[in-house]
Amino acid sequence: MSDINDDPIDTELEADIAEANGTDTPYDGLGPIDALIAERDEWKDRALRAAAEADNTRRRAEGQMNDARAYAIQRFSKDLLGVADSLQRALTAAPRDADPVATNLVTGLELIEKSLLQAFDANGLKRVAPEAGEIFDPHQHQAVMEQPSETVAGGTVIQTLQPGYALFGRTVRPAMVVVAAKGSGPAAGANPYDKADETGGRFDETA
Repeated sequence: MSDINDDPIDTELEADIAEANGTDTPYDGLGPIDALIAERDEWKDRALRAAAEADNTRRRAEGQMNDARAYAIQRFSKDLLGVADSLQRALTAAPRDADPVATNLVTGLELIEKSLLQAFDANGLKRVAPEAGEIFDPHQHQAVMEQPSETVAGGTVIQTLQPGYALFGRTVRPAMVVVAAKGSGPAAGANPYDKADETGGRFDETA
């Protein structure tokens, strides 16, 4: 009497499956799944690498386009700075309490300057005009003189003589400024004789 587990048909079927999977061991159903998972992970890794490379390429292209644009309009912007300077000088010298005709002319010049500065800003050309007390920035400012000050600390701007401009973060023309000398500040302007006057001519009340 033969055992049912020794059926030659089942044995031959297992051998055919093992041969199809490239192995001499009986088929256990796990080999193809593991292979599919490995292949999936490989393609996923390739897709992530391709996406990262595409993003890097896009950023490089944007940077190159911005550089090309900046260099293309840099000379043109420098020529327009002279126009902006002339407008500012005209407005500075214009009388503010003149007759209505002159007042209207000044108002027109102010509108022209405003439109010009808006056009600069729309094209990436930013005005650099530090206020009094701002820290001196050698990348954006040019010190034309240094003098002591009783109002601002040393190393800060006292006055802007001529505004500068930066194009997409690059300095086209530095702002011409007056810088406070080292040791400047409210305490630096104190007069020691003021204390002597308050104490009846003595610097030390306990003396």
